[in-house]
Amino acid sequence: MMTNKPWIAQIGTSLKYLVWILIGLLFSLIISKAEIIGIGLIFMLIPIAIVCYFIYKYPILSLYLAFFISFPANGLTRYAPVPFGLLIDALLFGGVLLSLGKSTEEQRKSLKNVPIYFFLAWFGYTTLQLINPEAASKAAWFYAIRGTSFNFLFIMVIAFIYVKDKKHLNVFLYTWLAWSILAAIWGIKQKFVGLDGAENAWLAAGNASTHVLHGKLRVFSFYSDAGQFGAAMAHGALVFGIIAIGPGSLQRKLIFGIGALLCLYGMAISGTRGALFVPAGGGMIYLIVNKNFKLLILGAIVGASVFGILKYTYIGQGNYEIQRLRSALDPEDASLNVRKENQKILSRYLASRPLGGGIGSSGYFGLRFSPNTFLAQTPTDSWFVRIWAETGIVGLYLHIASLLGVILVGFWRIFSMKDPELRNTMGAFLAGFTGIALASYGNSILGQFPTIMACMISVVMIWKGELWDK
Repeated sequence: MMTNKPWIAQIGTSLKYLVWILIGLLFSLIISKAEIIGIGLIFMLIPIAIVCYFIYKYPILSLYLAFFISFPANGLTRYAPVPFGLLIDALLFGGVLLSLGKSTEEQRKSLKNVPIYFFLAWFGYTTLQLINPEAASKAAWFYAIRGTSFNFLFIMVIAFIYVKDKKHLNVFLYTWLAWSILAAIWGIKQKFVGLDGAENAWLAAGNASTHVLHGKLRVFSFYSDAGQFGAAMAHGALVFGIIAIGPGSLQRKLIFGIGALLCLYGMAISGTRGALFVPAGGGMIYLIVNKNFKLLILGAIVGASVFGILKYTYIGQGNYEIQRLRSALDPEDASLNVRKENQKILSRYLASRPLGGGIGSSGYFGLRFSPNTFLAQTPTDSWFVRIWAETGIVGLYLHIASLLGVILVGFWRIFSMKDPELRNTMGAFLAGFTGIALASYGNSILGQFPTIMACMISVVMIWKGELWDK
């Protein structure tokens, strides 16, 4: 029986040849116009096309790649003016679209959980901030919304859909560990060997005022600044330290133990005082959720001893790093008093603005898009103060409720786990998330890369951990 299939096949073959001819013409045009640069551009396009193909086929790669890039992204901009932040945002946005479009109904059922509900509400509220009558710039909303809200939800959506078994847990953990160790080593190099040309140029561009205090460098490694580096190191020290002292093989304990010690030293040389609250607050959460009340008592004694030494003695006062940590507990600290005064000023301004001044109205984006406004000129310093300034008291309560909801429900899920190694690891994740949330009161930490990636993937792992335990 005769059919038209040969004609259809012939048309399909002709179209393939036409596509290849068009690609060849395009490449020829690029080379003729840009010459050597054009050849380089073509060689760049080929691997980019390959990466895009695999991301399309396996959307979880968008999350892995974004997580991997998020560690050196800020530091790399000191060497090349490449918008790595936008690249990460594009990976997450594309990953969400692919995840929702290609996943099965069964996979999408995993999105019905407490963290998604809370951060979906936060997503909705911050999206409506686009029409906030107090907002001075719509462009500022577009740039600031990603770190304020969108990325929280995007990271979790991709991870909840595609994280299935413990191999994903190990990829996450060892990627985090490897980059944290590299960051600590690079920070140690900055302290004892010195900075390179790009890092010195970054300091000279106006960052020396906050990173060279009394002639001492606040180490920043390849992170955005010393504050983010210190908090990330404290986060890693807490999580890796808990895993090292928990159940597991000797090799695993040694690897994570070394990582924890390096991160702890990285935290110290960053000079970031607020980072002290990551292990302090998060460690207490872990001791409770671990169900080991002897360890809880021992941890409380050790914590109280460290607090007492820093607060009521001068032990180690000759060491600059200890001086910086000790100043975090001084209620008369000049920096702390300036922050309190700024918060009083903001309180008066926001009293009649329950929805805040609009996303992106304060801090860096405020100075960039609406530099002459009140919020742009008033330092916020803290993540929560920034949320309060931009989204008002309504937004602040909603955001805190989201974080507390995840912590409390996560605590209950871990507390009921039977597998001791799994419960220990998930307890480490919850402790780290809680510690970062607490430390964000003193610094604008939570929404920055790579901390936001580590925190939100940790939340997903906690929810998946209960299923693995069963």
